[in-house]
Amino acid sequence: MDARALAAATPADRNRVVDFLRAFAIVTVVLGHWLMAAVIVQDGTLVPNAVLNIAPWSHPLTWFFQVMPLFFIVGGYANGRSWRSARRRGDTYATWLRARLQRLAAPVLPLLLVWLAIASIAYAAGVPGATLRTASQVALVPTWFLAAYIVVVAVAPLLLSVWGRFGWWSVGAGLLLGGLVDWWSIAGDNHWIGFANYLVVWATVHQLGFAWLDGSLAGRRRRVALAGVGLVTLVWAGPYPISMIGVDGAVLNNSYPTRVTLAFLGMVQAGVVLLAERRLALLLERPRVWAVAVVVNLRIMSLYLWHLTAMVLVIGMSLLAGGFGLRPVPLSGSWWVTRPVWFAVLATVTSGLVLVFGRFEKPVRDLRPAPAVWRPALATAAVCGGLGVIAASGIVSRDGVHWVWPLLPVAAVIGLGVVPLPQRKPVAPQDPALLP
Repeated sequence: MDARALAAATPADRNRVVDFLRAFAIVTVVLGHWLMAAVIVQDGTLVPNAVLNIAPWSHPLTWFFQVMPLFFIVGGYANGRSWRSARRRGDTYATWLRARLQRLAAPVLPLLLVWLAIASIAYAAGVPGATLRTASQVALVPTWFLAAYIVVVAVAPLLLSVWGRFGWWSVGAGLLLGGLVDWWSIAGDNHWIGFANYLVVWATVHQLGFAWLDGSLAGRRRRVALAGVGLVTLVWAGPYPISMIGVDGAVLNNSYPTRVTLAFLGMVQAGVVLLAERRLALLLERPRVWAVAVVVNLRIMSLYLWHLTAMVLVIGMSLLAGGFGLRPVPLSGSWWVTRPVWFAVLATVTSGLVLVFGRFEKPVRDLRPAPAVWRPALATAAVCGGLGVIAASGIVSRDGVHWVWPLLPVAAVIGLGVVPLPQRKPVAPQDPALLP
């Protein structure tokens, strides 16, 4: 079924704004990553950098481009509705988790295998390990978010139960706990403690999606209040930097590890976008506009996962061509003039990759019986563990290619039965399919 047919077949009770915001968030991330790159070739040498590192005036713009909180809010809405629907059908938690993990993890498998092949071949050909580490780390940046999101999805039924019992108190408790984790991490110089907020903060933001789903954010006053509280807290809270995205050399980083500031940013984003919900809903009633949102959502994971690989490939080809297209000094007039061409080239390469690998995102009708709960649970842990290590350090070091981390999610998803393997059905001799 093509995008137009899917758009036309949309159920009347579907909240189209949820799908639009999901697509909007991912497209914003893609464009933000491409715009932030400030790469230049000087004397045949690649000099990587980022706009945030060289332009402090760009730091407040991250309040608009850091839209991962918005994605978690949308995820809360979608996961809450999905779990309730599963319970009405009589599905078990194991069946539900397997289906969600299949949808999220299957598209990342080809990305891991492709980069494992690239890194292995390039390293054997003599490319320095440090170069490959940087390239793979940049290309696989999307895996950090995917790992965090999968963890939150795995506990979404529990979070929904907590929301049902405690409501807004669960959000307040999450903000308080996130602040305490930050205090312990920052004041005690315990950097690794801060990684607990990958669950605490993102789970708290996820609760806002439940509030939206259940009508607890209905009405203009509540939405203005939510945005106002988040904004005031963002402006006055603690020792945090303005940039919601990491800046090289900064004393503190709001995103690595995740800080409680991203929860307050989520409150602002939720309040603002929901103030526009009615107008967005009316806009999305237009067939063409809705069809675009459907197209993006059909391949949204592939777009997110492959857009930085496209950028790395384009930069590599430019370097081989003597730096063609990468000579303008970042933020100079000529650099800005060439940005439309830069975006067009990256969009073309990304579209090609999505066309090739997007098939892994196509949902599979899974009629298998419910698995033992340990199978999808163990698969979740293995996928998140592997992706977390990859996001932090890539898959290459000076000592060579580390096969275990990219292969761990692949082995877990396939070996533990998250993705159903194709089965050949015996065909009877009289089967009409055999007739000419």
